[in-house]
Amino acid sequence: MTVITRFAPSPTGHLHVGNIRAALHNWLWARKSGGRFLLRLDDTDLERSRDEYADAIRADLRWLGLAWDGEEKQSERFALYEEKFEALKASGHVYAAYETAQELDLRRKVLLGRGLPPVYDRAALSLTDEQVAAYEAEGRRPHWRFKLDHDQPIVWTDLIRGDQRFDPKLLSDPVIRRSDGSWLYLLPSVIDDADMGVTHVLRGEDHVSNTATQIQMFMALGAPLPSFAHEALLTGSEGKLSKRLGSLGVAHFREVGMEPMAIASLLARLGSSQPIEPFADMVPLIDSFDFAHFGRAPARFDEGELATLNQKIVHQMPYDAVADRLPQGMDAAGWDAIRPNVETVAQAADWWSIVTGPIDAPQVESEDRDFLLSAHRILTDTPFDADIWRTLTGALKEETGRKGKTLFLPLRRALTGLDHGPDMGALLPLIGREQALARLSA
Repeated sequence: MTVITRFAPSPTGHLHVGNIRAALHNWLWARKSGGRFLLRLDDTDLERSRDEYADAIRADLRWLGLAWDGEEKQSERFALYEEKFEALKASGHVYAAYETAQELDLRRKVLLGRGLPPVYDRAALSLTDEQVAAYEAEGRRPHWRFKLDHDQPIVWTDLIRGDQRFDPKLLSDPVIRRSDGSWLYLLPSVIDDADMGVTHVLRGEDHVSNTATQIQMFMALGAPLPSFAHEALLTGSEGKLSKRLGSLGVAHFREVGMEPMAIASLLARLGSSQPIEPFADMVPLIDSFDFAHFGRAPARFDEGELATLNQKIVHQMPYDAVADRLPQGMDAAGWDAIRPNVETVAQAADWWSIVTGPIDAPQVESEDRDFLLSAHRILTDTPFDADIWRTLTGALKEETGRKGKTLFLPLRRALTGLDHGPDMGALLPLIGREQALARLSA
């Protein structure tokens, strides 16, 4: 059996961090299994779906490195939905209902007020031909419900949550089609999963009850059941569901300088028993991905943890991997010198400006003036090579008797304008003799 997973976003907005995690996990499972990862754009909501959102979803997946093996758009599959819908009508698995939204809301409130579950009472199944004709004469058009089989429990073994059991009598027959003929999520998703040969449906735990009803839809269509896995939803670092998570997407992560592999390293294992580590490529994440590692405890997303991972990954990145994002003139030696001091690749530009100048000349303490003049003299008369920093500080130490902070800090301040930064042994050769002399005499 070829494993087939799918990521099925609605192009009604941009992907957020929860969507990204779902896409990543589906991609990892397909790649580990030697299978296929499909992108399905669930754009049945024609009013809210936009081509620009679909394009943004594709661009986000590409940036994250999640290549897909096939693509479908639900808006191009309406004829298939119509065919399957008519077959379900003929077999008695769907039925028309005429209640208005206000009537249904009132019934729910009454049931809740009596301490009862707000389950639809199937009143539509008892309508007479005369009542239907009266509703039609009023101008009402029916919405359509899938008729759940109440005679047997709904059971499956979830790849994350274990054995699941639902009593269909405690579930409302789900609405699958609105009165205007438009489709809701449940039935088209089942039809597509069956038609596309999807073998594994991996999604958030908020879909567990949907899965219960969809299992009966698969059975009514005579389609094989995929395996299901429902993972814990993301929460904020404070342990609560956070509205902010809904606004964190690829655009935000790119803006703050996060690397795709930092996002993948965090989200691949978030909510699992495996350690979160800074991986430079996807291979170890693919090899180690396993549903058995995931539990039902909330998965806490912490931007601080992501930033730390990002820093560690940036520190591993070779020059060739970042060359097209570095400031003009910065070569491999410059990147190697600056890399240990950046949290994001973009910060390299700030440090490179220290190399190329100009810098703000610092205030020089009176006791350091003669010391810096000595440094200027020694630097003027010393061969300027890769060891120039060690040669310079060694000569100054011997001449002045200074050591430690009193030796190194005045030089760093004069040469960079800062009290901290990259290793001066690597930085001074990049600054060059002329600029270094000019800064020492400033």
